[in-house]
Amino acid sequence: MVDLVEPRTYRDFGPSDRFVAFRVAVETSDLYVKAHRQLDAETERFVRVARSQVEDAIARRPEFLTSLVPLDADPDDAPIAARMVEAGKKAGTGPMAAVAGAVAEFVGQRLLEHSPEVIVENGGDIFLRIDHPVVIGLFAGDSPFSNRVGLKVNASVLPVSVCTSSRTVGPSYSAGRADAATIVSRDAILADAVATALGNRVAAPRDLKVAVEWALAVPGVDGALAIVGDKIAAMGDVELVAL
Repeated sequence: MVDLVEPRTYRDFGPSDRFVAFRVAVETSDLYVKAHRQLDAETERFVRVARSQVEDAIARRPEFLTSLVPLDADPDDAPIAARMVEAGKKAGTGPMAAVAGAVAEFVGQRLLEHSPEVIVENGGDIFLRIDHPVVIGLFAGDSPFSNRVGLKVNASVLPVSVCTSSRTVGPSYSAGRADAATIVSRDAILADAVATALGNRVAAPRDLKVAVEWALAVPGVDGALAIVGDKIAAMGDVELVAL
């Protein structure tokens, strides 16, 4: 893993009567967190635990890092690595397609022991447990939908995850041309892997409908949307609002 973190210019650290916002960066993991109090030390500790499980899997079998296709389960994998492999099988991707979502979920679940509401964003992959609805802005590069359309997430006693992959935004690999491929799921690891696979399936606007239908058919996926230029397709539990 390269020791490089890109600045996230879309993050808001302004004052709020509900949340404290802070950033924690550990090597390639760059998290933006909202909680009811400052939890940067706890967040860093949880990030390091999550990363150690992934790094252990890579050390034992380097293909865990490089494979673009699903791997077989390994009984020696730690829980996070094992779930990444499982998600890759469902999505048709290598396990690292789910790494950002895996870290976000692991950290978010543990921060809930310290804060009743938590939002953790890690490279476009978001874990939320909220008491009031929030709107997540969609950033889709040069698409006219970028920063003009948001995804409303309703309050729930259960965490939900919103994960996005893009060919035109960020450093993540994508074989497709989607400006944004977004998945809504209770499982952040699955959402991250399927978002990558969804983006891979969109080579042109004509692919949007079929690709989104495919994503929604994956067990555990609640909603899916994809954007290419001025075209968008959305299905399932996806409530879009104008920003």
